[in-house]
Amino acid sequence: MFFAVFQDGEGCKSYIIAHEACAAAAIIDPALDLVDRYLGEVNRQGLRVRYIIDTHTHADHFSGARALRQALHAPIVMHRYSPAPYVDMHVEDGHSLPLGDMRMRILHTPGHTRDSMCIHVEDRVFTGDTLLIGCTGRSDLPSGDPAQLHDSLFHKLLDLPDDTLVFPAHDYKGREGSTIGAERAGNPRLAKVEQGAFVALMNSLNLSAPTHLTEALRTNMSGGKTVRQLLAEAGARVPFMAMDELLRRLDARANDFVILDVREKDAFTAGHVPGAIHLPRGQLELRVNDVLRDPSVEVLTVCELGKISTLAAATLHELGFNRATALDGGMAAWREQGHPVESAP
Repeated sequence: MFFAVFQDGEGCKSYIIAHEACAAAAIIDPALDLVDRYLGEVNRQGLRVRYIIDTHTHADHFSGARALRQALHAPIVMHRYSPAPYVDMHVEDGHSLPLGDMRMRILHTPGHTRDSMCIHVEDRVFTGDTLLIGCTGRSDLPSGDPAQLHDSLFHKLLDLPDDTLVFPAHDYKGREGSTIGAERAGNPRLAKVEQGAFVALMNSLNLSAPTHLTEALRTNMSGGKTVRQLLAEAGARVPFMAMDELLRRLDARANDFVILDVREKDAFTAGHVPGAIHLPRGQLELRVNDVLRDPSVEVLTVCELGKISTLAAATLHELGFNRATALDGGMAAWREQGHPVESAP
């Protein structure tokens, strides 16, 4: 068996498992930020990815499953209760997925989420967010249920042999793995054997919400894009202008150069690049023909931090302003560097 572990900076863990003889592989719980690393490992090892598996609908990070499917043309696999419309293969408890003569057995383990599942392969089990090292997944997020989590732990996972290796989807202390026996003996949440006591414990945890909860659920449940993806795509379609070049342009006062401030009115009025005209990003498509009558001019978009201006420049390109560019940075950096600012009455 070939086995590789990946971890991002937020404690999210993901895995590649493969049959060494035939090179058939699966990627389990991929994170969007690590897609290039998975692809590099797959190419380095000469693997053929047969499955891209999410053990549940993640609420704390962005799944890399769709990006990997585009690159590898392998199906995305989730439990049949997954709400995501982009899933190619829905599996259920007791199903198995072959990798050569290895079999990945599906265990439906609801509780953290309704669609949570674990994957048992030979001497190991990938537990998603159902069982963590020294802990368990939380049960207070959408579709979570502490009673179901108790049943999944005590009547599914803990039925596995004690020497079964445990590889969860999260660990915040840099640990590689555990075993069912070690968790049975030392996991404080598993000390609450009786369901009522376990449910009471889980309901008393009062955990803070994950940092990316709303956006992660939106993208992972719907197949929509993250804000970072939108910014990256926009940034790949437009050029940028450095601040020293903008200073040079201000001195040159060219007739075919327009500075377009896309912030809201109050921000523009308080201070903007000298000579800039104002068109809020939210009105760009509706008012662009009134404000920018010549599509052949060079348009520099400016915002506070350099993100909205990037999106605005990309939109201008789509509208036919082929010389649109974005300021590399934003007004915050412009002011910080002591560059000239003028205010509007």
